[in-house]
Amino acid sequence: MSRRCALVPWALLALLGLGAAQEDEPCCGPIVPRREWGAQASECVQSLNQPLRYVVVSHTAGSVCNTPVLCRQQAQNVQHYHKQTLGFCDVGYNFLIGEDGLVYEGRGWTGKGEHSGKSWNSKSIGITFMGNYMERTPPPRAIRAAKSLLACGVAKGALHPKYEVKGHRDVQQTLSPGDQLYEIIQTWPRHRV
Repeated sequence: MSRRCALVPWALLALLGLGAAQEDEPCCGPIVPRREWGAQASECVQSLNQPLRYVVVSHTAGSVCNTPVLCRQQAQNVQHYHKQTLGFCDVGYNFLIGEDGLVYEGRGWTGKGEHSGKSWNSKSIGITFMGNYMERTPPPRAIRAAKSLLACGVAKGALHPKYEVKGHRDVQQTLSPGDQLYEIIQTWPRHRV
């Protein structure tokens, strides 16, 4: 990635008040760290064995967030629900994707999530799109952010180069990630490893 490619997201983040977002790998795109979106402290202790062979994509089926301010609030809402209502040790997802085109760090690349049931949580990264995608699609910038995140995962060695993308409905009985998003992810890597 050229130096110019790296500066554009940083300039945008500075304007939006997210100056502490960190670029995880060159051209992987910025990831908004937990402290920047106001995450509560994690109480989790289990980690993942990498590289992982699966990515499970879901949606929160909640409110849409299309600005950094709204997405920070939505990430906080999801974490609050997971910790206070469901009794999880933290937000259940490894990463949350906002319609603002940013990736919000959940449990990150190494923390075992609580997103897809016992048999899948230990062998997958859980990525959720914040919003409801039964009848509408996420904007292109959110899709680009997710794809960039997956490429970053491979570059970091967190994801197997031939990882397989699953919809949440492929691994549990649910409508997640919504009909429209599910159709989109059907075009993403489906390697059998």
